[in-house]
Amino acid sequence: MNRMSAEASLNLYITAVHPCPYLPDRQAMNLLVDPCYKMTSELYGRLLDSGFRRSGGDVYRPHCRHCSACVSSRIAVNAFKPNRSQRRNWKRNQDLRVVVNRSGFKDEYAALYRDYIQQRHTGGGMDTDSMDTFAGFLLTRWCKTWLVEFWEQERLLAVAAVDELNNGLSSVYTFFDPSVSEARGLGTFAVLWQIEQARQCGLAFVYPGYWIDESPKMCYKINFQPIEGLVNGTWIPLAASHA
Repeated sequence: MNRMSAEASLNLYITAVHPCPYLPDRQAMNLLVDPCYKMTSELYGRLLDSGFRRSGGDVYRPHCRHCSACVSSRIAVNAFKPNRSQRRNWKRNQDLRVVVNRSGFKDEYAALYRDYIQQRHTGGGMDTDSMDTFAGFLLTRWCKTWLVEFWEQERLLAVAAVDELNNGLSSVYTFFDPSVSEARGLGTFAVLWQIEQARQCGLAFVYPGYWIDESPKMCYKINFQPIEGLVNGTWIPLAASHA
């Protein structure tokens, strides 16, 4: 099913204008799939290839006036070549124990999440969310989501929420202990782990989310080369100049 046919039977709504969460001087709007539609993991995988993402059970795509900074991205697993920094990161974190939790949100994630938000994203809105709200953002009943735990002996350092789809793994959100992030590069390691896991599972892509060249929090994705972006309806190789 191509992009047009994946959306043809769906009712799409345009949200109200709201402050852009990535570029502070801009306003944003989204296209939202009708929340009453019976979404499935298979359909979501096709919509993902049309530029949509999910937040909880809501499936959306940026639809902003006069701005196309948000570019859907995907890493072709078999073509990926880690750079020197990524190879060092992989080697440095081999002492970590990785546990894939498929059973849902755990209470022990709460303290790690609070520390992460307060030090990395304070004032962004998520710092006031309850744990039930945050768990609802990570998970949805119609998609298999892994909560991938990264442990240093008995200390939980990071959790990456990852959707398991027919053609790849889709990163939902990663939060980690800010006190060790600079030394370990936990965000980078979480993506490298997903690429390796997708390769072992025979999956074609890892979808790390929207790439925004102008946003320091989002532009790191360009380092995972080769990476593709959905530009004017076509997946093309991405370089920093495309934003």
